[in-house]
Amino acid sequence: MSDETGGKPFAGQVALVTGSSRGIGAATAVALAEAGAHVLLTGRDTKALEAIEEQIYQSGGAATIAPVDLVEPDGIARLATAVSQRWGKLDILVVNAAILPELTSVADIDQRAFNKALTTNVLATQALIANFDPLLRKSEDARVIGMTSTVAEKPRAFWGAYAASKAAGDVLLECYAEETRNTSKVRVAIVNPGATRTAMRARAYPGEAPASVKAPEVVAERLVALLGEQFPSGHREAVNQAA
Repeated sequence: MSDETGGKPFAGQVALVTGSSRGIGAATAVALAEAGAHVLLTGRDTKALEAIEEQIYQSGGAATIAPVDLVEPDGIARLATAVSQRWGKLDILVVNAAILPELTSVADIDQRAFNKALTTNVLATQALIANFDPLLRKSEDARVIGMTSTVAEKPRAFWGAYAASKAAGDVLLECYAEETRNTSKVRVAIVNPGATRTAMRARAYPGEAPASVKAPEVVAERLVALLGEQFPSGHREAVNQAA
């Protein structure tokens, strides 16, 4: 993505995308790099992150891999320290990483799996905000995008564990948007990608034809476009383009 002068609209900006080893996260990282941002690739699969980093380099972009398990208590803090020491700011934070527990009735939710989902989908979101807020406030145009799900707003049978964790994560981001609205240049948006061709989607809908839903690149294109807009903090939208 280039601006009208043929330059890179996000040149000089630093972007962190969680869960950027595959799916929407990977596509968003690639699109941000094409737009000129230096992208920090985070996730647990180092080999997959290296593959995305190489793809970005081959396209003339810049990226740095930062393998982090969001469940690990100190991982996010160490990452924030490293970003502070090298860049001294963070312009874009895309909270994309999430865990989908087994779909089951609320009465049958496995507590260990639920705890892991809450840790990744809720506690890690708070930890990202806590550790990167000082760096976001040093940006001239800080943007935070959190990825949500339809079930977070419209509860559905057997989706209780995932829906509850995503709804809680959304509330944290909405509260952060209110807290920073008049005290900083940080702007927060929540985006529902809609039905998208990802591994998580395939696990939830094993009988669905992958080609019947849109590719991750469609969502990434919209996310990068949104990041280039002056959206109001607290903005919410859904990406519902056809495949």
